[in-house]
Amino acid sequence: MNIETEHKYLVRKDFWYALSKPAGVPLLQGYIFADPSKTIRVRIYGDKAFLTIKGPTVEASRQEYEYSIPMEDAKSLFKQFSGNIIDKIRYRYAFEGKTWEVDEFFGENEGLIIAEIELQSPDEMYEKPAWLGEEVTGDPRYYNSYLASHPFSKWVK
Repeated sequence: MNIETEHKYLVRKDFWYALSKPAGVPLLQGYIFADPSKTIRVRIYGDKAFLTIKGPTVEASRQEYEYSIPMEDAKSLFKQFSGNIIDKIRYRYAFEGKTWEVDEFFGENEGLIIAEIELQSPDEMYEKPAWLGEEVTGDPRYYNSYLASHPFSKWVK
């Protein structure tokens, strides 16, 4: 078992688009089961596939189990068990000794860009890049499982 501790932020698009950044990797993920207490998802990240089980979020941490699976199994799980698919590109951006994962969403979540930093412990300190906007850690609207069934493009703004 792994405990995942992460902080999540909206990204200031004007700053983000102006940055020189590494190439992103396409990412598709779908949810087999999702509720506030647990999620089971399938993910294709570049040329690899994973099955992930996550427990409830308590503050910024939660239990996580992740397993590599064959690509054909992932495609079958998408087709048979997951409804809406999250489509995004993930950028891994190094800043002040930490790696930020920045997801630029497409499809029905187009226009949303979220940055996450994964920490070793809940009290670990980190510097924030200028392109970060509002912190949304713990806001369930920004969980990928929520976005799969309640796309950003359909939110009342």
